[in-house]
Amino acid sequence: MIDKTRLLSELSPPLDHLLCSQLLDEFISAERRYIQRDWEPAELDGGQFCEILARIYYHLDSGVLSQGKDFDDCCKYLENEQVKHKVQPRRDAIHVIRVLRTIYKFRSQRGAVHISPSYQPNHMDSKLVIECVRWAMNETLRLFWSGDRESVAKAIRELLQFDVPSVGIFDGVLLVQRTDLSAEEELLVLLHYAGEEGFNRTDLGKYAQRAPSTITNALKKLASPDCRQIVLLGSGKYRLTDLGSRRVREQLSTKLLLQ
Repeated sequence: MIDKTRLLSELSPPLDHLLCSQLLDEFISAERRYIQRDWEPAELDGGQFCEILARIYYHLDSGVLSQGKDFDDCCKYLENEQVKHKVQPRRDAIHVIRVLRTIYKFRSQRGAVHISPSYQPNHMDSKLVIECVRWAMNETLRLFWSGDRESVAKAIRELLQFDVPSVGIFDGVLLVQRTDLSAEEELLVLLHYAGEEGFNRTDLGKYAQRAPSTITNALKKLASPDCRQIVLLGSGKYRLTDLGSRRVREQLSTKLLLQ
């Protein structure tokens, strides 16, 4: 999948290297905390994300690099019709700034009055914040990614996938750090982590803690006409189908977390 190092190399330049690195750290942190159902910190991360991204757009639009400029001052410059702006078309920058203002104001001014005693404000508020953060990140990729358009489209699709805290990397070796998964579930988690690139049979044999015959049987079942949750590509790699992604999203989301 697209990782931080690749994103940083594709976005900086034109984005300032330090600001871009900070932005990616905040984005990854917000995603991870949200998936781990850590609602309140996800909202706080959203505010820090807004501050950094506003400074990035101010830098790109004004040509002045200020790694500590106030959030509101950055936004006011981008909204000012009396100065010359470098980010074109103007509407793209304005859309991003309006979304950032919405996130920033919402998370700082959210009241304590709720719909009913059963309403869960932390979850609902965090969901709104994370979706706006995702949109702002993806729009920034669309505008400033230095690679080809298919690469940025792929990056955007992969950024919208769940983070997989249960998958760790140890000296280059992937490991699903749960012991309560069936063979099918472990393969689905691995292929979810692999994204659009997928894994070949050798990779899956290396990463899945299963007997070779068990892996083969699970792959056959998942790819069977009655299941169709994975597909074998012409490259020899397996990847999730939409049905497989839906199963991960709807049935295995809690198993993407560490136990």
